[in-house]
Amino acid sequence: MKRFHIHAHVADLEASIAFYSRMFATEPTRIEVDYAKWMLDDPRINFAISTRGSKLGVDHLGIQTDTEAELVALKAQAEAADLTLADVGEASCCYARSDKYWVTDPQGIAWEQFHTLGNIPVFSEASPAGQEAEAACCAGSTPRGKAIGIPVKGAAGTSCC
Repeated sequence: MKRFHIHAHVADLEASIAFYSRMFATEPTRIEVDYAKWMLDDPRINFAISTRGSKLGVDHLGIQTDTEAELVALKAQAEAADLTLADVGEASCCYARSDKYWVTDPQGIAWEQFHTLGNIPVFSEASPAGQEAEAACCAGSTPRGKAIGIPVKGAAGTSCC
């Protein structure tokens, strides 16, 4: 089953955690000094906030899969629709390791499609293979083409969460 993902940048993490905890009627499943995440089942959403962004508000949207097979199916669907993909592969971003790719809608909204492989204790810690995460991870640097037809594959500075 898939889970909708939203990542927003906030100015005051403590106030935002209090607000969203009241709104969702539950505490975050993960809190760090610069980050909080709620993994909700009703509605099924991965809602994350952080203070690392350059611009307040929604940074990106996404679909998180429970299995690698679901991610492969989503990717095949995007490729069949002739969408331009920025295939990141395995990446360590925010506080998780994920296999992911990005697509960008005509308005420039980045959509992250990912399967979480595991949690990491340190923001953007290197993956076991030694791959370094981008310094701007989850900081408003998602691959944003002007339209879905503009290639962003291999774009530097891809964001993640």
